[in-house]
Amino acid sequence: MIASPGMPKLDWPSKTKQPLPEGQLITDLIYSPVLQSSADPKLENRLILGDNLPVMSALMGEHEGKIDLIYVDPPFFTNKGYATRVGRGEDSRKPEEWQLAEGYADEWDDLESYLDMLYPRLGAMHRLLAPTGSLFLHLDWHANSYARILLDEIFGYDNLRNEIIWTYHGPSPIRSAFNRKHDMILFYSKTDQYRFDVDAVRVPYASNTVDTFNSSRKAGFGKVPDLERGKVPEDWWYFPVVARLHQERTGYPTQKPERLLERIILATTNPGDLVADFFSGAGTTGSVAARLGRRFILSDNQPRALHTTRARLILDQGGAKDESGDNFPLLVQHEEGSSIAPYTTAARLGYPDPELRDGSITLDQELADQVLYWEIDPEFGGEVFHSRLSAARPWRKGALKSELRLPDHPGQVCLRIVLVNGETIQQVI
Repeated sequence: MIASPGMPKLDWPSKTKQPLPEGQLITDLIYSPVLQSSADPKLENRLILGDNLPVMSALMGEHEGKIDLIYVDPPFFTNKGYATRVGRGEDSRKPEEWQLAEGYADEWDDLESYLDMLYPRLGAMHRLLAPTGSLFLHLDWHANSYARILLDEIFGYDNLRNEIIWTYHGPSPIRSAFNRKHDMILFYSKTDQYRFDVDAVRVPYASNTVDTFNSSRKAGFGKVPDLERGKVPEDWWYFPVVARLHQERTGYPTQKPERLLERIILATTNPGDLVADFFSGAGTTGSVAARLGRRFILSDNQPRALHTTRARLILDQGGAKDESGDNFPLLVQHEEGSSIAPYTTAARLGYPDPELRDGSITLDQELADQVLYWEIDPEFGGEVFHSRLSAARPWRKGALKSELRLPDHPGQVCLRIVLVNGETIQQVI
């Protein structure tokens, strides 16, 4: 960490600089069109369930000083709980009728307990970043001012590149002050040799600006801009919230828009670079990183977040995958202190057990109506699940692909099904 001489620091009674707790990652699933070992270097994309402090500790041996970009959207210190919407076809104006499931809790004993959570994690992220890497910390008015002082201590005051304002519209119940309609994103680089490609994120000039310069040679302040090239974005950004973006909405709470992540990733990484998000939530960072040709590491301590991201990545690949699909590989792991799920069977949940018939497995329709995503390992070895066929339910409308055809001459076939309520089925057919 970099201490900036003469700069104030934030102290509180429980603040400590203890070593990272030990962490160990256990592989649960490999998502790949062909069988690969977990040691295969191509399996760089990771989705990890668990407390992100031991998760980051476990990543140090392989990734310390090697991650090109970290974007994190941690709890904001709102002292609220957030639910996930899992229903479809609901009236957004009638929240009392929504079908809800657990999301995550942003609840703390006090500010000290929140800072006790945040401080060591920011230090671990600094260690994981490459010398050319950057951190984007996304917060709002509740804790942004405290986080900035912590980041000045850890990264150095001179490595603050921007305080970005993300502004948006939406209803607000506030009547005692101006409506709060922006978040802050603190952009710090690890060193002054950070990567930043301004040309990758240029935006068009406003039409009135173009008209002004095209109408008069005397317009401007001595320099005519390259109107076709576009301009560098300011440090305030307007993107609609996901509630207004029906094609992106997963139902997971406080999901961020893809365009916001796209700008950050394009500006600070190259294709093939490694992007990480240790409060990954709905998986937006991983989804956008994969689309832009970047590798990713995602972690979250909520099983709902992991399942939402898994379904999202399957949908990003077209909604279903079979052996002929050209899909990026993914390693799904859990930190030793966490568990993916207590698995059950279809029969125990009151549904007919799926059967293998004529080379295919078809889900009972009543069961299929409750499925978030499902996948098949046609050669299950008893421990790590190799997902080689999968399908996910579209978020808003459209049917789940309830039949998946197996390759010729399968071995021991294992089926894994995740329901919208979070229950998980795993059974050998």
